[in-house]
Amino acid sequence: MADTEPVPRLPTSTDEELLEAESRAIVSELDDDARIERMSVEIEMGFRKLSPLRGHAVTVFGSARTPEGHPQYEIGRELGRRLGKAGWAVITGGGPGAMEAANRGAQDVGALSVGLGIELPHEQDMNPYIDLPLEFHYFFARKIMFVRYARAFVALPGGFGTLDELFEAWTLVQTQKIRHFPIVLFDGAYWGGLVDWVRDTVLADDKISPEDLELIHLTDDLDEVVHIVHEAELYRPPAD
Repeated sequence: MADTEPVPRLPTSTDEELLEAESRAIVSELDDDARIERMSVEIEMGFRKLSPLRGHAVTVFGSARTPEGHPQYEIGRELGRRLGKAGWAVITGGGPGAMEAANRGAQDVGALSVGLGIELPHEQDMNPYIDLPLEFHYFFARKIMFVRYARAFVALPGGFGTLDELFEAWTLVQTQKIRHFPIVLFDGAYWGGLVDWVRDTVLADDKISPEDLELIHLTDDLDEVVHIVHEAELYRPPAD
């Protein structure tokens, strides 16, 4: 008896429709011209709605699974407050957990709270502490906005999404696609093992240069986070 051909299923997100368009397991719903048009519209929307920030914002990453009342949630909220008091807008991925905490802290002090949500197969609602919500279908379009309209990244303890954003930002700075852009890892107990592995394994095996480790800041001090961001804003490149 011959094997039956599997029936293609509908994609569960716009990213899946794009990235698995050539897969026999997924129904391809658009042609490339339509995909390009949707990408263009999404990027234009982000540019238009975020341009008033003029780069005076800090993007905060962290786990969506951090519950309210957890010490890491309270740290995220206090971080949002301190960045807001220092005059910065706070950008997050718009979800619950640490993202909600940072948005909430910004709102506590009247700072602009921005959430860049993403379409996921399992629905994740925007948290209720956002003044400027934007919904994205494409991860890459959302990532552009995280970088373009921020002056620095702060990574609270998080999972794969946080790690993805962290290493993308680290690569952008290493390759000088962006410069004078601080990347701060908050919570040495959480991030220290990762930094040790990068130093003791990746650097030791000559896969990166020693100065690449200097592109990140590891701290447990919220005042130091604000100071690092402030110093980056004041940086002026030397004259030729």
